[in-house]
Amino acid sequence: MKIALIGYGKMGREIERIARSRGHEIVCIIDLDNQNDFTSEAFRSADVAIEFTNPQAAYGNYLRAFEAGVKVVSGSTGWLKGHGDDVRRLCTDEGKTLFWASNFSLGVAIFSAVNKYLARIMNQFPEYDVAMEETHHIHKLDAPSGTAITLAEGIIENLDRKTRWVKGTLQAPDGTVTGTTQCAPDELPVSAIRRDEVPGIHSIRYDSAADSITITHDAKNRSGFALGAVLAAEYTAQHTGLLTMEDLFPFLKA
Repeated sequence: MKIALIGYGKMGREIERIARSRGHEIVCIIDLDNQNDFTSEAFRSADVAIEFTNPQAAYGNYLRAFEAGVKVVSGSTGWLKGHGDDVRRLCTDEGKTLFWASNFSLGVAIFSAVNKYLARIMNQFPEYDVAMEETHHIHKLDAPSGTAITLAEGIIENLDRKTRWVKGTLQAPDGTVTGTTQCAPDELPVSAIRRDEVPGIHSIRYDSAADSITITHDAKNRSGFALGAVLAAEYTAQHTGLLTMEDLFPFLKA
């Protein structure tokens, strides 16, 4: 398979390594200094482009890839609020293809399924309240993380007493804490910590007067995310439309 990379930071380099190890060809790498390569023949020859950039660049990258006739796999977060409806329209009505996930890790996919199952169980036990905390490296721009939002939505879909998530506290790299976890009974607070070079930690805690139950996913490095992105690209090369991790891993639909 021919792959183009959009964004060539630490994640892009890890994706390149894993893609090559699986026998794929990297035909084009686009970063800040060569944006004109979106119109190159090399980019147009790609079966799939894998995009990991930032909330400000992602949507424009999708449009340029679609214009070149290239399918996109993207792990960029923070763009959905402003452009989600338009991207859905492009994929459902105009035949474009985007595989998007807030997190491509197989471990996070399993964790997400456990999260939903636990939320359904907790419907029977109203004495437990729930909150979430995520920790990421200091370079991450959005807070809470896209993965945390996806996990929170999974709880809300399955725990009747919670109707929406809200931002909790934010601990900045210098240790300064803003915000609060105080919220209405039907709200789920999601707090964020920005520290060092942490790849990603997500913890969900159910707390009662008697005890607490906590589930945590702790990423050790970027390799799990990169492998998942390459697996998604392999899937996307054979499929069209707006694709998600539920398409790649059907157990997430349970």
